[in-house]
Amino acid sequence: MIVDGRALAGEILARTKVRAVLLPRPPKVVAIVANETPATQSYLRIKTARAADAGCLFETRPLGTEYADADAVIVQLPLPAGIDAKNVLDAIPLEKDADVLSSAARALFENGDLRNPHLLPPVVGAVQAIFEYGKVDAVGKQAVVVGEGFLVGAPVAMWLRQQGAEVTVVNDTTTDLAAALHNADIIVSGAGSPGLITPDMLKEGVVLIDAGTSELGGKLVGDADPACAAKCSLFTPVPGGVGPVAVACLFANVMKLAEQNIDKSRNKA
Repeated sequence: MIVDGRALAGEILARTKVRAVLLPRPPKVVAIVANETPATQSYLRIKTARAADAGCLFETRPLGTEYADADAVIVQLPLPAGIDAKNVLDAIPLEKDADVLSSAARALFENGDLRNPHLLPPVVGAVQAIFEYGKVDAVGKQAVVVGEGFLVGAPVAMWLRQQGAEVTVVNDTTTDLAAALHNADIIVSGAGSPGLITPDMLKEGVVLIDAGTSELGGKLVGDADPACAAKCSLFTPVPGGVGPVAVACLFANVMKLAEQNIDKSRNKA
């Protein structure tokens, strides 16, 4: 099964918009931008369009601008050199952190804290949605996560362990990637290395979630050779796989925060 991430994202956004119309006002998302590059502008155009699909308002503001009126705040990464990204992310209030990037929000996710059971980092939410769509059960499975980055590898590995999988994390120091992947039931890759994973490394029927993106020859490509799909029971292509679903999950998080914030305002009234 090759997952159509755009179609799955559309379903998530449509469900989110149904919830938005029940609120007294559209949820407002503020994106903090400090690095105006063509890539950043492209990402923001995509998020602006998907925000409308989710029934949300979307604004961009420069770093250092007030955002008290926002239901959710996201920081468009990467930040310019010389700016401490951790300090910027940790300044996002927990009740506005839709990306789950502040230390406080990430700690609740990592600890499985029941005070915040509803918010997953968007990439993790995308993997969960894809697993639900493909009826993938992680319990007892051998899972390998390729890469240990803050945005993909680390949170996905944590979530897979929470789901009961036996998880191995490999990185660029791993000397024999093929051996590490050979017996995996589930592989999630976020290395950002074009063509890193090839069909000969995989066993038949593996679930392969390609969350790695990079540019090759002017095109967006993933970590997995597209030919891997033939050996997989479930495969996410790049582009059109995890990426659109992760953006949709971001706005599903926005909706949950907005609902909470509006409920708190009603209770204070």
